[in-house]
Amino acid sequence: MAAADPAAWRTAIERAGQADLGMRAVESGGGLPEQLGAVLLLDGAPDFDPTAAGRLLAERASAVPRLRQRLVRLPPGAGRPIWVDDPHFDPARHVRYVRCPQPGDERALLDVAVAVACRRLLPDRPLWSAVFVTDLAGGGVGLVFVTHHALLDGIGGLAVLASLADGAPPATGTESFPRPRPSYGRLVADAWSSRLRAVAALPALRHTLRRPFAAAGGLHPDRVPHCSLLTPTGRRRRLAVARAGLDPLRDTGHRAGGTVNDVLLVAVAGALHTLLEHRGESVDPLVLAVIVSARRAAEVTSLGNAVLPLRFPVPGAGEPAERLRRIAGRVRAERLVVAGPSLMALMGPVFRLLGALGLLRRYLTHQRRIHSLVSNVTGPDHPITIGGVPVRGIVPVAVGNAGNLSVSFLALSYAGTFTVTVTADPEAVPDLPVLAAALQEELDALAALSGRGASPW
Repeated sequence: MAAADPAAWRTAIERAGQADLGMRAVESGGGLPEQLGAVLLLDGAPDFDPTAAGRLLAERASAVPRLRQRLVRLPPGAGRPIWVDDPHFDPARHVRYVRCPQPGDERALLDVAVAVACRRLLPDRPLWSAVFVTDLAGGGVGLVFVTHHALLDGIGGLAVLASLADGAPPATGTESFPRPRPSYGRLVADAWSSRLRAVAALPALRHTLRRPFAAAGGLHPDRVPHCSLLTPTGRRRRLAVARAGLDPLRDTGHRAGGTVNDVLLVAVAGALHTLLEHRGESVDPLVLAVIVSARRAAEVTSLGNAVLPLRFPVPGAGEPAERLRRIAGRVRAERLVVAGPSLMALMGPVFRLLGALGLLRRYLTHQRRIHSLVSNVTGPDHPITIGGVPVRGIVPVAVGNAGNLSVSFLALSYAGTFTVTVTADPEAVPDLPVLAAALQEELDALAALSGRGASPW
């Protein structure tokens, strides 16, 4: 028998977190993969070379440990899957180049981006891809960067973005790449240690679970009124974008005693209310789940998922100022009360079992807890560059098994611009332009409140 590799005993064991594996459970049984990313709009220049930019991006991706690793299942008794260095890792294999279909406008670029995001990443290699999109109208190049949700959340995505931009530290840790895989014996010992810690934590689990259950509305929340927003979704997605200045929205929120998150919820609820009125329906308030992070920042050496959904009824009818007054400060207050790990992190094995049995997918398709999902990530407050080329805008993108949520919203602030991406099933939301226009009107109206001479509050 060959002697064990001594280096394998020094290699850190990096197990996938319970919430990370929960993301894999959500996509079990088919449907769309749980993937997220961003579209970076690069300023065009006559001498810009996408191929050279791709080589630079690939080189910088090598500096991010998780972008060099695969998620590997283990034999029985060895515990949860682990992240291991891919000995065949070649960052160039993850970078592609495509031409944007005519007319090369934002609509065409978004269609390319959602197609990239919906394409399942190969499990036998690191879970990311980058696509440079050329031939945009007016010059410029799009960069669509996508990762699997098991790898990171929105805050982690910002850490990865910072590593790909100019000014990032040089690649580290590649001199010993690939690191040897931990031995089976060490994995078993580590797994048993984790199980013993879990058993010791059982007496406190009931108390720990109270906060995430409360955030999600409890075990038996009131069923939300049924409407056409709740319908089983398929495998296709379409994107729309609305934008506003970040400072006016922030000022509006602060004057009402709230935050940008509150302003976003009011805008989303108002837009959904307008969409339902367009369809001849009336539901008020709308019940939204806002995704908040359990951390303020992340490092590329410590990614994974640390998010918690908070359930809020938000009024959609009436003047924006009055609606904002009614909910101002609630997200911040609730976040402090329910701070801690999510249900998925605390009950990962349960989620995976439900996923394997097909029960999780069935629940998501028939749930009546919320009408839609809203997430907001604070991005860089100053412009960044990649290879000396300015990034003039960033559009966030996320797809996944939406269950019966026909539409969701993902916001990102970048360099003074607040961008909200609407993700919808085109079969369930054929009137997406109506929703996008209503959302833009809501954002414009809320931003305008910051400039009024007399206080509306």
